[in-house]
Amino acid sequence: MDSRTEPETQGAAAIPRPPLVRELLLVAGLFLVYKFGRRLANGHTAEAHANAHRVWHWERSLHLPGEGAVQSALLHGDTLVRAANLYYVAVHFTATAAFLVWLYVRRPAHYVWARQVLALVTGAALALHLTFPLAPPRMLDVAHLMDTGQVYGPTVYGAEPETDSMANQFAAMPSLHFGWALMVAIGLIAATRSRLRWLWLLHPLLTLVVIVGTANHYWLDGIVASALLGLALAVVRTPSPASDEASTAAPLTLPAPRPTEPATAAERSASGNDTPAGGPSAAEGPGLVGAGR
Repeated sequence: MDSRTEPETQGAAAIPRPPLVRELLLVAGLFLVYKFGRRLANGHTAEAHANAHRVWHWERSLHLPGEGAVQSALLHGDTLVRAANLYYVAVHFTATAAFLVWLYVRRPAHYVWARQVLALVTGAALALHLTFPLAPPRMLDVAHLMDTGQVYGPTVYGAEPETDSMANQFAAMPSLHFGWALMVAIGLIAATRSRLRWLWLLHPLLTLVVIVGTANHYWLDGIVASALLGLALAVVRTPSPASDEASTAAPLTLPAPRPTEPATAAERSASGNDTPAGGPSAAEGPGLVGAGR
């Protein structure tokens, strides 16, 4: 009969926490590759504007709501539109970094999963940026939208997109702002058990409102980002919460020793020290021992 009681999650399902220095170098390397890759897509101004007109017409054909309605809502007050600009500038990288750090410390198995998914999504987005340069709606004349970052601030983009040395402004599709925000929400929902964890979906929802309302992205940019994320999630297997519990469990505690009991004759015989020094040997047997007393 198999008497093993060790849970399965303490075996192959347990994923140890990766070395910190290696992970820092890996994430930093992936980020630099992405940033330099986006810069390679610069200089395709005419193609980016032509693609912007195509996307605009595709959205109208699909009867998607106009981006202008969201921007009009943000422009009801200076404070609201500035808060949207600040959210666009500050929350994107900060929230994603905090998400990965928390997973690394508290949910190492989910950290490895999330890092792999984000790497796949970002790589696919980079390939699309290179093959389909796209001007954002704030640059599209037929959209009649305001560049809220330039008018109200803050912004990370230069006033002249063609000469912007800090960022590629012709990489609107897909929106990694939305793709990463959606992954943060999905990752926290998968890695936690609170009944309130579904509220994390407010983060990608608010991000979608911000990227559209500030005229930095089209609706289709968010839809394509969602599709890429769905494909990545289908490829990378989601770990179970038990795998994290096994990875972060405390070292196995040995059971407390039982009270010492007198050894039986068989145990003394097996240990080779069944009698005190000078006493009768085990070969004499119990009868001889009794007879000698």
